[in-house]
Amino acid sequence: MTLFLRKNNHTGIRGLITGEPYLLINIILAGVIVLIFAYSGIFSPVRDNYPVVCIHEKLTGQPCISCGLSHSFSLIVRGKVGEALTWNIYGLRIFLFFALQLVMRVVLSAIWIRNPGIRKQIVVYDASVSGLVFLIAFWPFIINIFTQVLQL
Repeated sequence: MTLFLRKNNHTGIRGLITGEPYLLINIILAGVIVLIFAYSGIFSPVRDNYPVVCIHEKLTGQPCISCGLSHSFSLIVRGKVGEALTWNIYGLRIFLFFALQLVMRVVLSAIWIRNPGIRKQIVVYDASVSGLVFLIAFWPFIINIFTQVLQL
């Protein structure tokens, strides 16, 4: 890694991060996921004090496929998975997607730093696994979007 840092004129962690877009993207994504989990922990499903409301439900009066995700996430963070599923049946799979992504951002960033020779493989693995897991987690939402569009 020292040779890599000298070769690319990076100094320290800051230089490594600013010189490596992959690491910067991972840090940003991990930060967003941590904020989502913090949001879920701070706002209570009991008090129903979520600052983000469902625009679809506000406009149409009808719940959408993502209604209840904030409640679901908050309950999952509190260990109440069964109750979380009553708020949104897809809440657990979306939560697990974000949890896996957080772990992947940390682990793949560490591998990226320690193994400069396999970076192309890391990106291919990351994109493939993330894309596949995204499709699995969000498949009901994707189908719902296409169904809604076809009904127009």
